[in-house]
Amino acid sequence: AMVVACALLGLLPARPALLISGVNYGENLGADVTVSGTVGAALQGAVSGVPALAVSLQTPKETHYNPSDGVDFSAAIHFTRYFSRWVLSADLPFDVDVLKIDVPDDATPATPWRLTRISRRSYFVPTASSPEEREMGAKPIGYMSHPDPSRVEPDSDIYAFAIDRVVSVSPVSLDLTARVHLGELEASLYRSSD
Repeated sequence: AMVVACALLGLLPARPALLISGVNYGENLGADVTVSGTVGAALQGAVSGVPALAVSLQTPKETHYNPSDGVDFSAAIHFTRYFSRWVLSADLPFDVDVLKIDVPDDATPATPWRLTRISRRSYFVPTASSPEEREMGAKPIGYMSHPDPSRVEPDSDIYAFAIDRVVSVSPVSLDLTARVHLGELEASLYRSSD
């Protein structure tokens, strides 16, 4: 995200019409988007008024930190091109600052896409590596993903991507405010302090 901020502050000769963050090795789904550099970079572009895409492709776990020439990006490139053209030809609606796109590893250009919301659940479950694994070079914290269809919201990015195996497209807003009636919450907070 800081690289985008630096680029927009003076490294680029002109403000870009569109920022594309990705295509990332590995999906960015659910509550885990809060630790995504791909999504963070796209949001940083949006902060500066540049419409953005955050595009991620499901790849084998071993490529998440060690990129591979063996990964087929053709479907991700197809969907990046498709949504880039749309954003460039029609302004993003109010409150949509980024389109987050997650492409399953078995997707093709013919794979359907679905508009989704970001799940409140984590897609990746953190795991601690053993001292022996760390001695062999493993990172202190690893992760695994095993989404349970009965616990995932059917309209979410995780469900579309992991269960239905379609491309997930989530509109993302810079406004991280909870969707509550602020007046009612404020009144409740004042009542609790009496």
